[in-house]
Amino acid sequence: METLNYIINDIEAFDVSAKIKDVQTVFNQLTYSHVPVEKDGHYIGCVSENDAYCFDNKKLLSDFQYALEPFHVLEDTNWLDILEAFALNNSNIMPVLGAENKYLGYYELGDIMSLFNNTPFLNETGGIIVVEKGIQDYSFSEVCQIVESNGTRIFGVFISKITDGTVQLTVKIGHTAMNSIAQTFRRYNYNVISHHEEDKFLEDLKERSDYLDKYLNI
Repeated sequence: METLNYIINDIEAFDVSAKIKDVQTVFNQLTYSHVPVEKDGHYIGCVSENDAYCFDNKKLLSDFQYALEPFHVLEDTNWLDILEAFALNNSNIMPVLGAENKYLGYYELGDIMSLFNNTPFLNETGGIIVVEKGIQDYSFSEVCQIVESNGTRIFGVFISKITDGTVQLTVKIGHTAMNSIAQTFRRYNYNVISHHEEDKFLEDLKERSDYLDKYLNI
C-alpha cells in the first residue's frame, strides 16, 4: 500500500537548542504524544509530552537530549512495519526520514490505521474463527488448506496470542461452512477457541442425543 501520500509536514522539528518552554507551548496546542527534534538539520529523536512537562521550562532541549526517543520509519518502510513502530513506541505520531536522517514529516496513527481498516481482512463481510494448537504443530498452510477444503474463501490469518507451548490464530473467512470448518479444525487437533451459534446448536443436539441413548439403555 502507498503510504507516502499520508506524510504530513505541518509540524517542523524542534532544534535541540529550543527552549523547553516553547516545546510545552506546542504540546498545549496539539494532541500528539511526541514531537520531533533535530540537530544540525538531522533528526535525532522525539521528545514526549510527558517528559516535556516534567522538564524545567527555563532550560533547553539540549539539556535533556538523553531523554529523546530515537524511533522513526523511513520513507520506503512497509505500512505494516509502520503500524508495528507505532505499537512498540506507544506514540500517535511517527517521524518519517529520508536520506541522511533528513526529517520529511510524520505519519498520524489514525491515517495508518485507516489503511488496515481498508484491507479485506476487515472490510469484507465474513466470520472470525480463533483456533489454538501447539506452537510446534501448527502451520499457516494447514490452516488455509482446512478453510479452503470446505469451499470457503480465506481473507487473512494472523497469530493473535502466544503462550507457553501454544499459539492462537485468528482467521477471517467467508460466512459459509463455519460449522464444518470448526469441525475440520478439531479433526486436525486444533482447539476452537471462538464460539459459534451453529456449532453450539449441533453440540446441544449431540448432548440431547447422548442423553436419549443413555435413557433408552436404562
